[in-house]
Amino acid sequence: MDWMGWLRCVIVIGGVLLIAACGGGYRTKVLETPATAGLKPHQKPYTVNGQCYVPLAGNQGFVEKGLASWYGRDFHGRKTSNGEIYNMHAMTAAHKTLPLGTWVRVFNRSNGRQTVVRVNDRGPFVEGRIIDLSYAAAEKLGVVGPGTAPVRIEALGFREQDATGRVVYRQTGGQEVGSYAVQVGAFSSDANAQNLAARLRDRYGLASVCRSLVDGSEYFRVRVGKYPSLAAAETARLSIEGQGFGNCFVVAME
Repeated sequence: MDWMGWLRCVIVIGGVLLIAACGGGYRTKVLETPATAGLKPHQKPYTVNGQCYVPLAGNQGFVEKGLASWYGRDFHGRKTSNGEIYNMHAMTAAHKTLPLGTWVRVFNRSNGRQTVVRVNDRGPFVEGRIIDLSYAAAEKLGVVGPGTAPVRIEALGFREQDATGRVVYRQTGGQEVGSYAVQVGAFSSDANAQNLAARLRDRYGLASVCRSLVDGSEYFRVRVGKYPSLAAAETARLSIEGQGFGNCFVVAME
């Protein structure tokens, strides 16, 4: 078992913090470990409903396909995960692992519309959904009526201005060798996790089980691969989901 991967998922007793997610609709527990000392709360691993999520260290090369949803008036005026107040009329969004502050281009694959949003919140924590749009962004993309839509998202980076005042995007990280894996499942039984890891190892060559403690209970998370970039890990995630393993997501590893 990878020691640092295990360490990043362990809760240090007495070091648990609470932060808002998805406009305040979820409560998340930030996992305090020696490996994450000095990071801001929204940069640290966290859990929702017993599921561990590890925010990515960078946004370079990030591309993802899945369902977009949206959240509006019920969350208007509540705090987001980075401490801002959610404004349903601003062009923002929630994502589970992208660095907060990242600007993302969102393509609606059902109608061809596209727009750009800034990630300032965590979520959505519903199987199959990869991004939660503000009301304004969902309206531009034609998502408000149906509620969800198939999308492709592409990380542009952090928005800045150059010396001439022109808007540019700065991408960070994302290309370290062996930095990413795909989390396929989480179990309360080590035997079940090991069985799944063995099956995935036969197909993909590398699968490991990461042990973590959540509120005193043990969980065993199955991760596949060791990929050199976000793009490679995302390609693997799509392949794994295509084999019937739903709700996979990319995690950063040390």
